[in-house]
Amino acid sequence: VAYLVVFHILFVLIVWTYWKSVFTLPIQPGKKFHMSYADQERYESEERPEVQRQILAEIARKLPVYTRTGNGVPVKNLNFSFLSLCRCVLKMDHHCPWVNNCIGFSNYKFFLLFLAYSLLYCLYIAATVFKYFIKYWTVTRHSPEPWRSPEPACLTNGRSKFHILFLLFVAIMFFVSLMFLFGYHCWLVSRNRSTL
Repeated sequence: VAYLVVFHILFVLIVWTYWKSVFTLPIQPGKKFHMSYADQERYESEERPEVQRQILAEIARKLPVYTRTGNGVPVKNLNFSFLSLCRCVLKMDHHCPWVNNCIGFSNYKFFLLFLAYSLLYCLYIAATVFKYFIKYWTVTRHSPEPWRSPEPACLTNGRSKFHILFLLFVAIMFFVSLMFLFGYHCWLVSRNRSTL
């Protein structure tokens, strides 16, 4: 019962944060951060990349967005990105195909929580299945007649052995993958950076 309670709590947290990551719309910057029609036409009509960068730098200097450097000096900053798939997104991090949404200011917290709960979920699955994986090996190796073993019948069935092995393998594989992804995003948050 305790295993089921923890399992379902983690499952509900994963589903909730996944739902919020998918269905929280990315916030667009307000009108005061948009390019004027004239600036946009001037930018789009220019073909040379170095001149386009100068136009963007000039537009950015007019924007009311400031950040501070490590020693406290205010610096102008363009803190949103444009992606044709996602429109203009405030503090955009990336477009995630797994949640089919742009991850930015409005849903980055839910994305990080989704990664954290998924990581815990995989660890929990691997930890609870590992006991049966060990029993699977001890029943088949040390018992001369596994069908007369005092172990549960589910451990002596060949098909269930495959399921236990597969579940453990998948849980560990996803745990390792999520550990690197979650660690990378924690590093990005600690440095106030984004994947862009």
